Amino acid sequence: MPEPYQLSVAEAAGEIRSGSLSPVELAQSLLGRIDALEPSLRAWVTIDREEVLTEAKRREDELGQGGPKGPIHGVPIGLKDIYYTAGMKTACGSRINADFVPDYDATTVSRIKEAGGVILGKAVTTEFAMGDPSHAINPWNPAHTPGGSSSGSSVAVASRMCAAALGSQTGGSTCRPAAYNGIVGLKPTYGRISRYGVVPVSWSLDTVGILVRTVADAAIMLQVMAGHDPQDPGCPDQPVPDYLEAMSRQNGPPRIGLIKEFFYDKSTPEVRSHTDAAVEKLAQAGAIIQEISLPESFASAHSCQRIVSNVEAAAYHEESYRDRADEFGPKARSSIEMGMLIPSVRYVQAQRARRQFRVDMMAMVREVDVVLTPAIQAPAPRDLSTTGDAMFQQPWTSSGLPSIVVPSGLSQDGLPLAIQLAGLPWDEGKLLAAAGWCESVLGISLSPPDFS
Repeated sequence: MPEPYQLSVAEAAGEIRSGSLSPVELAQSLLGRIDALEPSLRAWVTIDREEVLTEAKRREDELGQGGPKGPIHGVPIGLKDIYYTAGMKTACGSRINADFVPDYDATTVSRIKEAGGVILGKAVTTEFAMGDPSHAINPWNPAHTPGGSSSGSSVAVASRMCAAALGSQTGGSTCRPAAYNGIVGLKPTYGRISRYGVVPVSWSLDTVGILVRTVADAAIMLQVMAGHDPQDPGCPDQPVPDYLEAMSRQNGPPRIGLIKEFFYDKSTPEVRSHTDAAVEKLAQAGAIIQEISLPESFASAHSCQRIVSNVEAAAYHEESYRDRADEFGPKARSSIEMGMLIPSVRYVQAQRARRQFRVDMMAMVREVDVVLTPAIQAPAPRDLSTTGDAMFQQPWTSSGLPSIVVPSGLSQDGLPLAIQLAGLPWDEGKLLAAAGWCESVLGISLSPPDFS
């Protein structure tokens, strides 16, 4: 019988609904896990133990009074420390926000609570979700980066300190650390989940990210948070399907478009051979594999993403930077300064190029059910001065298409490797169905050594 802290979101919620596990028991188990690991892994910024247990007891009482409020009733969820939470600090990994306490919840936080979830605490982020590494430790090897900017959220999920945590992605900040830590990372379509109350890096790129250990858990968390929010102008009124039901409708193996161009060129020999082996296993299970080519507009995609990100970060931080520039980390400062130097004409040109790129990428994806690439060029770098390279995630962020990372094995050095799948905008149901099928065929469930 697994310990409560080992349960996935779906498993924990199921046991709570059946009465075999109480929300308080689950919260106590996770808090005990955090007490045991946190001094070593440094994944958390703020945890109010008393509030967590009080909220868990409230969820327990609600079960007896009217049943579960939603699909995650009684399940504690971690938050990247850029999500507004009423009465709890949102420090953003920065001295500038060190004492900032919001007076309202982000829409995502409100929806988690409305679905019966318990807010476990704030996980470590890089400063303002930009490039300066955080102090979180990779549970697979402390000499290697855990990635970023959603470093604490990824470490916490990988090491079983929570079953789910929120991240965010402006370049590769959800899916890259997910791959480095051996977990599932979902970046939905741009605008699928409201960003109201989430401290921005770049308004036209930022996407709420989901960090979990199974594809089904990603579907559950997306179900809880997806949908129109009039408080976020980038969150349109698109229908929200039943994602778990969409996964159950998977009619046989998917048609997978394998993209080797660029992605294989930038990967190590080990990652290329590992990806080929994973693809061969999927093909043997019945998947139709079709190699496809990138559109011409891909050539400028990374440059456009960086231009837009830097300019919009500079716009958001302009006032703070003018008064407190020395308090920003070197990489955040560099991004802001570059954004201030980029002419407005270049920014507009980059945005125009992004719109064409989105159209071209959608045309490419329509050839198949999903596309597949390696998730990372190499395992997590042995370099604590970096969070890794986001080049394999940036195209999906820049185009706004949904993408998901699924663990696929370990490197020769014992570090996680993963595949990355992407689909059409607003069609996360098909993407999740294909990802769940791949997850089942690959049969990989990773747990860091000494933290199983």
